[in-house]
Amino acid sequence: MPPALPKRLLAEVIGTFGFFFIGFCGIAALVTQPTGAILSIGVAAGFGFGLALMIFAFGHISGGHYNPAVTLGLTFAKRFPAGEIVPYWVAQIVGGVLASLVVRLVFSHAVLHAVLTLPGQGISDGKAFVLELILTFLFVLVIATVATDKRAPWNGVFAPFAIGLFIFTAATTVGPMSGGSFNPARSITPALIDGHFPHQWIYIVAPLLGGAIGGLVHSIFREPEARVASGAAVSTREAAG
Repeated sequence: MPPALPKRLLAEVIGTFGFFFIGFCGIAALVTQPTGAILSIGVAAGFGFGLALMIFAFGHISGGHYNPAVTLGLTFAKRFPAGEIVPYWVAQIVGGVLASLVVRLVFSHAVLHAVLTLPGQGISDGKAFVLELILTFLFVLVIATVATDKRAPWNGVFAPFAIGLFIFTAATTVGPMSGGSFNPARSITPALIDGHFPHQWIYIVAPLLGGAIGGLVHSIFREPEARVASGAAVSTREAAG
């Protein structure tokens, strides 16, 4: 049996806070420290490895979503109950708001403003939307396999590495062009504290749509699993399905 919902929600709050705060501190270092102290690849590492570490910390409690698009995608993949989507989203927003508040208090408004996600130079809203959608779609496919599909030999223990590596890779290669969100909460929460909401529709709609599509595609490859009932092996869908 999974832990009780309040305990899982608390894990999502703390995990989202840790994931975002580590990544935001990388941006703070980029803004406040001399050139060369940290490069853009260091910021990507902060988000990727920060996510991996928080999954190591709480993945066994809440599933380590820390992302509304992941929660929605796993629901479409029939790996997560639809009735818990909103509580998980609220927990993720709370964790992100706390991370953004701490960044604002520890550093400055200028640093918090630098945390906002924006399309890269010369990148239109449409291009950023497509990039965010595709990368989130691929992200959910990776998560659904390494974290939920027991047929995969890399399922389970390898999940934090694979998930963090994906975000590191996506933030390094696509982030400079799309803004590198792939997570509505990552974009919404600093904007709430900053008071500015430029291009927010991209970073809300594209990841949610990409996550939902990723979940639907993953569901195509799901197979019935065997379980023992009344002394006989029977073929059935997982409980989440």
